[in-house]
Amino acid sequence: MGTQLGNTGIMLINTLINLYLFVLMLRFLLHASKADYYNPISQGVVKATSPLVAPVQKVLRPMGPIDVATLVVGLVVKAIGIILVLWIVGYGVPPIINLLLAAVAGVANAILKIYFFALIIMIILSWVAPRASHPGALLVMQITEPIMAPVRRIIPPLGMIDLSPIVVFLLINVIDSLVVGSLSRASGLGALVGF
Repeated sequence: MGTQLGNTGIMLINTLINLYLFVLMLRFLLHASKADYYNPISQGVVKATSPLVAPVQKVLRPMGPIDVATLVVGLVVKAIGIILVLWIVGYGVPPIINLLLAAVAGVANAILKIYFFALIIMIILSWVAPRASHPGALLVMQITEPIMAPVRRIIPPLGMIDLSPIVVFLLINVIDSLVVGSLSRASGLGALVGF
């Protein structure tokens, strides 16, 4: 019964932390891609994350396309989630460098997942509604364009077929396995906190 409750607690904490981290990193990418701030979805993301990000933004101002405050809050949220999971499992607080490496791996993982799902949505929209004007469709296009444009310059569309999403998917997988995997292994906490 105790382990069942512990596993449920770990799953619940991981889910809540990762969902909020997902929203935080979506805010980070919205700023980085200069997406429409007045889009209703952007407004919802900003409202959901402002209680934690706004106080930090008073100290850490954005540096060009990088919203440092949102990134720092994301790292702190992920680190707190890792500490909670380790506490439930019965471990103590890990060394700070291991905790930082695991938090960076978690944040990088969240960013890569957002790009992965945004690309899937973009591909589906290009088939079923290529000229969609829904706020969600516009936001997906705005988020993915900064990573798609450089690839399209190297690999132009072949008639009606655009191969650039395949290249970006491959790059996401390579970055995920090399960077996130290496950070997770270096932290020594990846298996415990669900990477």
